[in-house]
Amino acid sequence: MPDAKFRRQSPVGPYLADFLSFSHRLIVEVDGGQHAEQSEYDTKRTAFLKTNGYRVVRFWNDDILSNCVGVLNVVASHLMDDGTE
Repeated sequence: MPDAKFRRQSPVGPYLADFLSFSHRLIVEVDGGQHAEQSEYDTKRTAFLKTNGYRVVRFWNDDILSNCVGVLNVVASHLMDDGTE
């Protein structure tokens, strides 16, 4: 697992990132059921975060609870990928 520190509920502009690794410019968002009804807001928010140099990965609460190892593997893969191609 790559070395990374995450801050919880960190401000990024007008938004709060659920989990932010500033050194990796990675934001992990944990979405509950309310996000199914606010996809327009989430799309705008993600666009703002990406425009400001962050990569955003989203998981549903259920995914984290039922497949924690899989979620951690996805986060690790994003940490190893610096976002450049």
